[in-house]
Amino acid sequence: QVQVVESGGGLVQAGGSLRLSCAASGRTDSAYAMGWFRQAPGKEREFVAARAWSSSITQYADSVKGRFTISRANANFVYLQMNSLKPEDTATYYCAVSTNYYHLLSRQNTYWGQGTQVTVSS
Repeated sequence: QVQVVESGGGLVQAGGSLRLSCAASGRTDSAYAMGWFRQAPGKEREFVAARAWSSSITQYADSVKGRFTISRANANFVYLQMNSLKPEDTATYYCAVSTNYYHLLSRQNTYWGQGTQVTVSS
C-alpha cells in the first residue's frame, strides 16, 4: 500500500503563483511515476502533469503548458509549480502515484491523495 499526501493549496489572485507538494510513502521497493490531476465542481477529473521516475520524461495538459512545472525532489516527492494562475485553474488538485508511468496517465493501478484546493480569484 502507498500513502499519498498533498499540500500547498490555497487562495490566490489571478496572475499569482502557488506551489503544490506531494509525498508518497509506504512501499519503498518501487520507483514511482508521479503526477497531478484536478477536478473542478461539476466537471470530470482531468490530467494536469506527470513525470516519470527513471528519466526526465514529463507531460503536461495543453491548458497548463508554459505556466506549470512538475519537478521531483527525490524518488517519492514531487512539486507542481503553478505560475500565471487563471480563474479556470480553480479546482481540487490530486497527486497520483504509480509504479508505471503509462498506468498513471491512464489512471490504472494508481494511488491517490486526498486532494488540495486551489482557488484563483479574478
